[in-house]
Amino acid sequence: MAFDPEKDKLLKQWKCEDTGLIISINQYGDAQPKLQIGPRILKKIDGSDRAPSKAGRLTIEDLEFLYDIIDEVKGSLENLITPG
Repeated sequence: MAFDPEKDKLLKQWKCEDTGLIISINQYGDAQPKLQIGPRILKKIDGSDRAPSKAGRLTIEDLEFLYDIIDEVKGSLENLITPG
């Protein structure tokens, strides 16, 4: 079974403006939604976005961002999961 990009849905997203780290809730087809950490989208000198890159290792700024939003992320994911 090949990956079908049309079945891949972004349900909710948070972005750390300081580090470019993206935290998102995604769903593929009818599967349960899942949390994704990354990619990281950094800025070019002119202010435009560079191409997305892997999140890699998290900095203390990334960790503080995640800590600040974790309750909202958890609540959003819980609301999107269907009891099964």
